[in-house]
Amino acid sequence: MAREFSRTRRVGQELQKEIAMILQREIKDERLGMVTVSGVEVSRDLNYAKVFVTFLENDAERIEKGMAALKDASGYIRSLVAKAVRLRVTPELRFVYDQSLVEGMRISTLVSSTIEEDKRRSAGRDDEAEQEDQN
Repeated sequence: MAREFSRTRRVGQELQKEIAMILQREIKDERLGMVTVSGVEVSRDLNYAKVFVTFLENDAERIEKGMAALKDASGYIRSLVAKAVRLRVTPELRFVYDQSLVEGMRISTLVSSTIEEDKRRSAGRDDEAEQEDQN
């Protein structure tokens, strides 16, 4: 019988929870600001974990500094994860900036503006049709 969730996915979810807690409570680096762990992908052998993060600020310079801070603190974060999660080998953490949230907001804005533009165009056509009916 197949399992509903694979071991790598379960480990990834647990790592996501623990890393988010560590970033919130333990890491006191002003370069980070508000950082969110949006996902974790763990390799099949559980030796590497790609940690996807997003920042509240959308400034490229702040994001770059935040990523540098995470890279600098990755060993410390890994040691704290090792204490919190019981695994034979604690995965090496690689932090990656997740642009999906920013891209999703951009697409949502484009869709909203297109809908508004279509409403204005259809309202303009309705006004023209009424004027023709009156003539």
